Amino acid sequence: MAMTKVTSLADIVYEQVERDILSGVYQRGDILTELKLSDKLKVSRTPVREALRRLEQDDLVESQGKSIVVVGITREDLMDILDIRERLEGLATARCCAHITRQQLQELDEIVTLQEFYVDRQMPDKILESDSRFHETIYAACGSRVFEKELVMLNKKLQRHRRQSVSINQRARASAQEHQDIFRALAAGDARQAEDLAVRHVRLARENILNTVAGGWEG
Repeated sequence: MAMTKVTSLADIVYEQVERDILSGVYQRGDILTELKLSDKLKVSRTPVREALRRLEQDDLVESQGKSIVVVGITREDLMDILDIRERLEGLATARCCAHITRQQLQELDEIVTLQEFYVDRQMPDKILESDSRFHETIYAACGSRVFEKELVMLNKKLQRHRRQSVSINQRARASAQEHQDIFRALAAGDARQAEDLAVRHVRLARENILNTVAGGWEG
């Protein structure tokens, strides 16, 4: 019998503050306090304290004396994340050919169709949502919890930059076509082609992200 995951208040606080840091609501150098966060999120200070401790373990905040300071994603972090993602994504996509189910293939097909719909209507939030669903479906289908966990976390840390990237219609359209090509390779069971296409896709996304942030760094 499957166990139902229990979500605690600390989980909710952690996910909200993490999202705010990664999306740029909180900037590098901002000071977070248990009191302000508990007032804002309408919870006691105990779950806030636990959430901040977890965020510190993730290197998104750090303790400086009695203050908790936002670290966020530095330029060096971004370069490392992009390099690691490029190497892992291809491997995970190739592994899918041995593990992906008919239902997951159908889900990918629906996702790429929706993504093209959103691109045609220039809906960046929906494009980003469908982009994340596409990759997370592949991670879930690769047969490795380790790959899935690491790649989901890497993509979350790129959230802010991916949002900027998909707001450029030319790149969003190209990305949708790349997803379509990856899907076809997976449907054909061609692991080598799927891996090559996934690596190329991530490499092009990497170049676009770096071009987007080249004019200035806010992280």
